[in-house]
Amino acid sequence: MVVFRVANMRCGGCVRSVTSALRGVDPAVEVRVDLGRREVTVEGVADADVLAQALRGAGFEGERVFA
Repeated sequence: MVVFRVANMRCGGCVRSVTSALRGVDPAVEVRVDLGRREVTVEGVADADVLAQALRGAGFEGERVFA
């Protein structure tokens, strides 16, 4: 599981774009979005760096959250 804080994710359209970008890396990933906290949780086998690159490619800056 990887959690990203995506500060510039502000609406439902952003959520769809983020989800699409992450599923472009691996269509089987599970993506959960908490828009209020601007956090995206990704479960799957894709590498966190590759997921972060996909977010940047879609115009979003995803900062990985370490718990």
